[in-house]
Amino acid sequence: MTQSETTAEGILAAVLETLSDNKAEDIVQIDLHGKSSVCDYMVIATGRSSRQVAALSEKLADELKQRFGVLSTMEGKDTGDWVLIDAGDVVVHLFRPEVREFYQLEKMWAPVAGNQA
Repeated sequence: MTQSETTAEGILAAVLETLSDNKAEDIVQIDLHGKSSVCDYMVIATGRSSRQVAALSEKLADELKQRFGVLSTMEGKDTGDWVLIDAGDVVVHLFRPEVREFYQLEKMWAPVAGNQA
């Protein structure tokens, strides 16, 4: 494993742990190796309210900064409907339940049914 893969794996593990510890719901991890040049992993999770989504995003950014020195960029924290956290090799989407249902981001990356050899 290269250093960048190790870092991506470590960041992913920290993201999943932090979200789980802070009561995020329906956490989904998507491996994007070979599918996207933007990042290696995407994580999608739900918070029960705008306040929880904003708090989860802040906690996650703080944790990544403390553990890895990663300065994450964040979009959408002010409204708390959908917060995108870019941690380099790992991109995290935090949603309120209704917003996640509306956009159905996971389906964009899911394998196409019936397309199996």
